[in-house]
Amino acid sequence: MRTNRAIRTPGGLSVRLDVRATVVVALLLLAALTASVVLIGTGDFPIPAGDVLKTLLGNGNAGQEFIVNELRLPRVLVGLLVGASLGLGGALFQAISRNPLGSPDVLGLSQGATAGALTMIVLFSGSAAQVTTGALVGGLVTGLAIYLLAWKQGVHGYRLVLVGIGISAIVTAVNGYLLTRSTLTEAAQAVVWMTGSLSGRDWAQVWPLLWLCAVLVPLVLANGRGLRMMEMGDDVSNALGVRVERVRLLLLVAAVLLTAAATAAAGPVSFVALTAPQLARRLTRSPGPNLLPSLCMGATLLVTADWVSQKVFGADQLPVGVVTGVLGGVYLLWLLVTERKAGRI
Repeated sequence: MRTNRAIRTPGGLSVRLDVRATVVVALLLLAALTASVVLIGTGDFPIPAGDVLKTLLGNGNAGQEFIVNELRLPRVLVGLLVGASLGLGGALFQAISRNPLGSPDVLGLSQGATAGALTMIVLFSGSAAQVTTGALVGGLVTGLAIYLLAWKQGVHGYRLVLVGIGISAIVTAVNGYLLTRSTLTEAAQAVVWMTGSLSGRDWAQVWPLLWLCAVLVPLVLANGRGLRMMEMGDDVSNALGVRVERVRLLLLVAAVLLTAAATAAAGPVSFVALTAPQLARRLTRSPGPNLLPSLCMGATLLVTADWVSQKVFGADQLPVGVVTGVLGGVYLLWLLVTERKAGRI
């Protein structure tokens, strides 16, 4: 059975369509939207899925409109955007490093964003907006440090991962030091933020992340062809006309921004960036970075994990970062065993 088809437009443009990947993306989008509707209806005041849909279309009563549109919809939208950002960012890091472990969690980007947020919490008693800004700056500075230290006539996979692991260890130690400098109240606030949670998220977190994704996602997808060619090696890519270092730097900056923005919005939600691209690759059975499937998988994973945390443990009793950490830790162990048996590590 053919899984790839060529589609020709009236203007003579030919586009290759991967049928299996397209079906996977459609199913993941459906799963993410279904989980979102169920999640909106979950809480101390449960709302049936049909009433949720009617309310979203503007046909609910006053109480339902307040609960859905003001309290629960922003949280779900933040979850979708954060999951999508982490899934896409993880796919970019893994494709550039050519390593399934090359995710923001391992490379230290999440820890860098955490350091920026902790600095604002502990040293400056910053507001929510200042903590968000600190997380963005921390992620960008960490990404720049990793890129500069990994540079040696270009940035290559294993060197990027090794430098990232070293930076991660240093920044983790800095985060521990900042916690020892904090008061009990600041430490409690910091620990809650460091766990990764969607609790209390509102429209103030939705709009900045939405605009960032609206700019970066099309930019990343437009450079997907060059990224796929780069998996054949820099020499082959250069021969095919790809400006390797320019594309790599552009996509690294995009991945850092996506990761830092997601961390700023919801805290360092662990393992979504690591697992989403690998699960998407296994579903599509397609080579290459699988950017769009990874984005959809990340969104589906995060809203599903948030629903599990509320359904099993009660609303706001368990942060979503704990659920993703447990599931991601199990997946990481399985991935390490699989890579070891295959002789790749």
